[in-house]
Amino acid sequence: DLQICQHRAPTCCTKKMEESYQAAVRRERTQSIQALNFELKYMIVGHITAFQEAFESLLRFAENHTSSLFETAYRPMAKEAAEPVKELFTDISLYILGAETTVESAVLRFFDSLFPLVYSRLINPGITDLSEDYTECLRLTRQDINPFGRYSKNMVTELSKSLWASRMLSQALSLGIEVINTTEHAALTKECSRALVRMQYCPHCQGLTLIRPCVGYCLNVMRGCLASVSELDAQWREYISTLEYLTNEMAASHDLEIALTGIRNSINEAILHAQLNGPQLSATVDKVCGQPKQQEGNLSSDNIVPVKEVTETQTFVMAHASLNNKRREFINYMKRSRTFHASIAERLCDGDLVMRDSSTCWNGEDVV
Repeated sequence: DLQICQHRAPTCCTKKMEESYQAAVRRERTQSIQALNFELKYMIVGHITAFQEAFESLLRFAENHTSSLFETAYRPMAKEAAEPVKELFTDISLYILGAETTVESAVLRFFDSLFPLVYSRLINPGITDLSEDYTECLRLTRQDINPFGRYSKNMVTELSKSLWASRMLSQALSLGIEVINTTEHAALTKECSRALVRMQYCPHCQGLTLIRPCVGYCLNVMRGCLASVSELDAQWREYISTLEYLTNEMAASHDLEIALTGIRNSINEAILHAQLNGPQLSATVDKVCGQPKQQEGNLSSDNIVPVKEVTETQTFVMAHASLNNKRREFINYMKRSRTFHASIAERLCDGDLVMRDSSTCWNGEDVV
């Protein structure tokens, strides 16, 4: 009553044993593909973590670098500016990790929060009554009167170019893990599991436990079983090319590190622009939002403090070099995996599964 290992000679197998063998080949095939995938998956997961750590390190550096601008140059508003700065970098981090947000909305939200502070602490430092309604009016007016000139839009443009590649790379790495997991759990067809039993276990039914499959026979069976996996070859090659393109984009002129550390300078230029146009801005704001209460005396002489450059370059250089090295190392490894899906049958038929050094092997019907 054997269904798979039918042979003219006497047999020591039963139908129940054939069923056990089918369960065994399913388990073994999953384990062998998992073993092949392990190194590739390990590299991608390791680099997802490494990239995220490098991003976080650069974001923390850029945030501290930006905060120090307010502490050194715009002390009257430093304490209140801390929260908008923190929000800006949180939004950037979420964007890189794939959240449904845009760089433009993050930057413009920051400048909306910044304008009431610049207006009440630097342009008109005598304002005492900064009510919720007046603050909200200033926030809304910012969009119409554009107090920061071209600098807010320039910041959006610079950051969008560099952060886009980082965001795409982050999503692409997660997609790679998804693809690998899918290949591990691809279902075996009934024909495939029977073919694997015939190849690996039918010799046992005749007591031939040391005979292994012939190489060509193994390749035919594995290619048939893994046809759906090998179909991923063209897409996988394209995926590797896309990763290469994204890592090159990140390292190109719109470099993430340069864009993040440039935020400080963009904000400084924007604030200086607003201060230089203070009288015109005050006239427009008074018409739209009304005149707030003023305290006696004018404190405008303390407005502009020269910017002191903060020298934390060593931290930045190390984070920059670390991210560049990780990119290079990762993409070189991934390029070597271009043929991963095309060569999976060959790799499964390598090693202990097949007979290589002897002229005697199993061809699915007999010992040859």
